[in-house]
Amino acid sequence: MSHRKPEPVQVVKQRRDTALRALAEGVPYVNFLGITFDRRGDELTGVLNYDDKLIGNPDLPALHGGVTAAFLEVTSIITLSWMSLWDEVESGRLDLGSLEKGQLPRLPKTIDFTIDYLRPGLPRDAYARARVTRSGRRYASVHAEAWQDNRDRPIVQAVGHFLMPWDER
Repeated sequence: MSHRKPEPVQVVKQRRDTALRALAEGVPYVNFLGITFDRRGDELTGVLNYDDKLIGNPDLPALHGGVTAAFLEVTSIITLSWMSLWDEVESGRLDLGSLEKGQLPRLPKTIDFTIDYLRPGLPRDAYARARVTRSGRRYASVHAEAWQDNRDRPIVQAVGHFLMPWDER
């Protein structure tokens, strides 16, 4: 019985990072908002990198509510997409070259997205995580929250439902 030699951990990490970067950077709105993703294993944290253009009320000043809502929706969609790509990334079956050229897999489509604004977002970086509460072939539910200085004090939370792309293989 022959065993395949495991790939070096750096090769796997590089493949994960390349796939995630290509996935996130392939969405123009993600780039416009300045959202990046930090990956630890299969867990993603969205980072909304502060920029003056994100301020909605300069008198406070506070992040625009639409920006924080979009941040959570983007984090939810990228998290769902990452989950669906995970096995292909891990096995090396995913064609990273195509992904880097912008040939993205079909992304989940938002059915509905309900936002609870909890406190104003201050003019600084914000962080978000999405937790998939239900995932099926056609439909997924996600709970997401964003925070700034203290994860126990979220600035906004959301629940979303998404139509998952069909796997046509």
